[in-house]
Amino acid sequence: MSGEEQGTEVVPAVLDGEFVDDGAPKADAARPELSAARAGRWRVPQWLCSWQGVGRAVRELLTRAACSPVWFLRATARGAVLSLRSWRSWVKVTDFREAAESSEKLADKWTEIRALTLFRWKVTGAVVAVTLLAGLVGVVVYGWTAVWALLGTGSVALAITGRRKDGAPGRKAVLAGPRSLTWTMDPGVLVDAFRDAKLIGKDEWLRLVERANRQGDGWAVVVDLPATRKAADVIKHREALASALAVDEVQLIVDRVRGRGGHAGRVAMWVADDDPYAKPPIRNPLVVMESWNAWQPVPFGRDARDRKIDLPLVWTSLLVGAIPRQGKTFAARLAAAGLILDPFTMLYVYDGKGGKDWRAAETVAHRFVSGDEPEHVEAVRDGLVELVAETQRRFARMATLDDDVCPESKITPAISTERALGMPITAVIIDEVQVYLEDATKVDVGGKKTTLGAYIADLLTYLAKKGPAAGIVVILATQRPDSTTIPSRLRAVLGSRFALRVMDWRDSNIILGEQMNARGFDSSRLLATHKGVGILRPDGETEAGDNVLAMTVRTYFMPNDDWRAICERGRELRERAGTLTGHAIGQEPAPALGTANMAGVITASAVETGPDLSGIPEPLAAVLLYLHENANGREFVPTAELVEALELEATSFGKDMGELGCAPVRDRVTGEDGEQRRVRGYRTADIRDAVNRARQRSDLNGPVDGGDGDEP
Repeated sequence: MSGEEQGTEVVPAVLDGEFVDDGAPKADAARPELSAARAGRWRVPQWLCSWQGVGRAVRELLTRAACSPVWFLRATARGAVLSLRSWRSWVKVTDFREAAESSEKLADKWTEIRALTLFRWKVTGAVVAVTLLAGLVGVVVYGWTAVWALLGTGSVALAITGRRKDGAPGRKAVLAGPRSLTWTMDPGVLVDAFRDAKLIGKDEWLRLVERANRQGDGWAVVVDLPATRKAADVIKHREALASALAVDEVQLIVDRVRGRGGHAGRVAMWVADDDPYAKPPIRNPLVVMESWNAWQPVPFGRDARDRKIDLPLVWTSLLVGAIPRQGKTFAARLAAAGLILDPFTMLYVYDGKGGKDWRAAETVAHRFVSGDEPEHVEAVRDGLVELVAETQRRFARMATLDDDVCPESKITPAISTERALGMPITAVIIDEVQVYLEDATKVDVGGKKTTLGAYIADLLTYLAKKGPAAGIVVILATQRPDSTTIPSRLRAVLGSRFALRVMDWRDSNIILGEQMNARGFDSSRLLATHKGVGILRPDGETEAGDNVLAMTVRTYFMPNDDWRAICERGRELRERAGTLTGHAIGQEPAPALGTANMAGVITASAVETGPDLSGIPEPLAAVLLYLHENANGREFVPTAELVEALELEATSFGKDMGELGCAPVRDRVTGEDGEQRRVRGYRTADIRDAVNRARQRSDLNGPVDGGDGDEP
């Protein structure tokens, strides 16, 4: 044997095969009729498909038959005990007695309890007498057969009552039955719910202003709280009240009644029968409209009571924020649809995502950009520079008009449709605005070094602040609603806010405004299944009333086919009116003003908006802006002054400031009467240190990724 053969290990052959247990009995082979049933020739129960199953079923049936008398006697005994306990509780008026004891009015109700107890004893005696008489008559007529029939029926009823159900550990249930919404039938239960939620005291009551009545698919009621109790507290603790009423919080709408007939302690409540946002989507009514007037509020959606909510756009602006795939782009397109159907409206459409969501608007837009490449960001900048210059031109033009044409230095419907004046309603719509605001390209604006994203933010701030009076409408949508992405100076001048579902209450506050979660409006509590549902904080009057702070709205549904149809109709209207311009007819934009020529605008904007607030979280940014305008060199600012000026809730404000590393201290201040007193507040030096730390953290961490930009 050679060396190679000696070093080679002999491996036995590996055979493929299947393990067969020859020792197991082949029941199917022995009984072909049963195997045929198993194969599906006859539809028979599974236990009849083998002799083993048949034998097991027979044994179980015999066991049940043998044990059934014992089980029947046990169930009858349990039923007798349960029935006796129930009768004893009923005849002693236990429910009435416990209710009186819980309300601490047992002494006052004692006479009524005694009278009801005697009445129930009399009813018991009458039932027993009638039963005995019926048994006696049965014995006389039918003999003892009637007695046995009566006893048999009674024992069966007791056995059914006392049967032990699967999973029940004993005769007494571990968990009580489900609570039901009974407050609509009994106002006393509504009072108990307010007490359970700790919204009123144990000895306090509600005053019924309007009785419970049906409104839509729910019940509505208006009540007055006790003295010193505030409706704002009820709104803030809406979740606790919903728990006390045994409904989901999305079914409970609580508003303060304001204006005439209202006051700080009057509450209007509406409770839906079911989830009001789980209904099939409603198609956008603009789809069947031939045209629309931009001066009319745009159909936007419906609230929980199924009231239509229209969104005013002229003389204001709109911010839409949400996490991805919650309907942010759909909501922005709803606002844009009404403007597209007005042939006298000019559109600047910028899509930072670069998809096809806004491609249909390319046929009607005066300026259109889709993408996030450097050339796209520069094109957005040039378009905004063009709009800023146009805004300045409009103000200069309106200053020369007669008072009967332009009475208040604001655009009017007549001015916007007058072709000779050249001042149509102009909307700048930017989806995924964070793409452009986060661009870090260095630019020089009037000798000041800044980034292209910060420069675009300054331009948008100017347009949102100055533009509405000149007919400029700003609509921004973002999936990254944080203070770093959208500077406070920009958010502060955006009138209408719409927050779809977000991940955290802080993100909700960034969209809707500071302390909105403390007022009962937090879009992070919306369910993931509620697509297109968000909290709207309108800047103007809606169907819900002009005094409503915010409301939950389910937006209309407008799929891509309807969106393209609206854009096609908008182009036809503009072709007939002769108002197609710019990108829609293939015209390249004119050379925009350079950044150096815009230095005056940006400088003025910076002076008006105050210090750089980028990277500073709320409420620290709001405090810094307030100190910039009102500090006047002071070293100490009282907490009460900041809370009142910024319209914040004191407890949440102190907690947020503490989390940002700025703790309050006590110091002496001089009052209007000249006397000094010690108050709590913040040192301006501590606030500046907290601001510096926040900026350092922002520079180190950078922007947080908010996910992709896909929409539903």
